[in-house]
Amino acid sequence: MKPSPYFLSLILLASPALADPLPRFPPGAVWNRDISAAPVHPQSAGMISTLAGLGGFGFGRMQIDFGLQVVRAAAGSPTRTITGYPYDDYYSPDCEPIGTALPVPANAAIESSTGLSCDNENEDCHLLVVQGTTLYEAYHANASGATGLEAQCLVKWHLTAVYPGQGRGEHCSSADGAGFPIAPLLFNADEVHAAVQSGGDVGHALRFILPNERMANDVSLGGTLGRLYVRPATHAGSPSGPAGSVPYGSRLRLRADFPMAGYSPAAQVILRTMQRYGIVLADGGNVALTAESDRYTTHSWSEVGLDSRVFDQTPGARVVAIGDFQVLDTGARIAETYDCVRTTVVADTIFVDGLE
Repeated sequence: MKPSPYFLSLILLASPALADPLPRFPPGAVWNRDISAAPVHPQSAGMISTLAGLGGFGFGRMQIDFGLQVVRAAAGSPTRTITGYPYDDYYSPDCEPIGTALPVPANAAIESSTGLSCDNENEDCHLLVVQGTTLYEAYHANASGATGLEAQCLVKWHLTAVYPGQGRGEHCSSADGAGFPIAPLLFNADEVHAAVQSGGDVGHALRFILPNERMANDVSLGGTLGRLYVRPATHAGSPSGPAGSVPYGSRLRLRADFPMAGYSPAAQVILRTMQRYGIVLADGGNVALTAESDRYTTHSWSEVGLDSRVFDQTPGARVVAIGDFQVLDTGARIAETYDCVRTTVVADTIFVDGLE
């Protein structure tokens, strides 16, 4: 007996969300640019030396966090409406207005959670959902009743747009402190598995974080409390380190001659990615790299052979340290004022040198 369209739709809505492939922007997006030959910042060596003196990466090592999860929402998925954030102010006008709805399938899971309950007073609690060509990213998310969602910020990204230099807007935050998208800067087990087969890389820059007290702060620039950022960032969280350190938004590149001997094929994929596309400083925290959980993927992290401490605990391999990176020249330091001016960006928009 042929199943009815209604029955098929129920199967679709109940099917597991898939995270392969992760959401991506068009090839011209800044995140997808090959920076292997990009110019190094004139003060790169000094910034790296300052950061190394502060301890380098959080915990003193390049560790990987596998807690973030990207949910695929089929057409017709249930929705929840942003109700605000009960512990502090909602980020406005940086984020979508309170009352905005987003798709949240029944099997959706917030960061490091198995469902929609998260301690958003003490954890980041990101909820990342992609539906069609729209990416929804919420910060400090937690289910509220049957149809609500607490959040301190919800942003929508148009995946068919190439955003201008000021992203969603100058001095505008997102679900990440630098104003970046999160999901397109993650890597997952499926794309690493595919890159192992081809001997390639994952094709885009990777998100990384540093403790706020190790990021550059410079009161001589003005702005608010000396806070600052550089492109491709559009916002700074709470950097409080010495002026000579690495600023919010910095793009770093692993040196081309980094010795990969001893590393697994999967680890070499990440190393090649950091050489060709670099890593971008997205937020404050201790665990340097962020990958997607294998909750929704076809392949698992154990299958591809990548674990949290691969870059400092692989026997016989060189430890990946901050001294192995260079800071690229992505433009002048911008004093943070927190006066967000939103950019009007719609789907299929392409900007060239900041102009539409």
